Amino acid sequence: MTPELSRTLNAFGMLAVSLVLVLAYVYQLTLYELPCPLCLLQRVGFVAVGVGLGLNLLYGARPQHYAIMLLAALFGGSVAVRQILLHIVPGTGHYGSPVLGLHYYTWSAICFFLILLGTAVMLLFDRQYATDPQQPRFGGSTLAKSAFFIMLGLAALNAVSTLLECGPGICADPPTSYKLIDELGADG
Repeated sequence: MTPELSRTLNAFGMLAVSLVLVLAYVYQLTLYELPCPLCLLQRVGFVAVGVGLGLNLLYGARPQHYAIMLLAALFGGSVAVRQILLHIVPGTGHYGSPVLGLHYYTWSAICFFLILLGTAVMLLFDRQYATDPQQPRFGGSTLAKSAFFIMLGLAALNAVSTLLECGPGICADPPTSYKLIDELGADG
């Protein structure tokens, strides 16, 4: 696999992770389904996967960047499986609306598994690690630049929305409102 193909695949991977986060925000904003603390941790896992992908786009593919992705996917997948296990027993309820019959945390576990699988496959190709010192960052690719900045924006949005929901303290479980907005409104 050439470095150019690797960069393109990493860009598509970053767009796929971005799509997962965008869908989470759509549910959050249109259905007013605030993410629970475990959901927020899963989002952190997706953003951390994006960090590994972003490093590959900025500096070229490196095993260390893929290792960040693997660790992030293991973290996020573990949190998702924990949430599945909390709701697996009939009658214990669930959190959030289902999407195509599965809840967001189940889809999250599936996505993290696919990230683990895809990252492991990418590690098999040594030629992608060849570097060209003249190669500009992002390889001059509009796709890579777009993917990078979309993920960067979503990471910032994640930080802001978490601060609004949880304030500077511990997040409510289950969340019922945007804590920081409520506190600022009560002060005004």
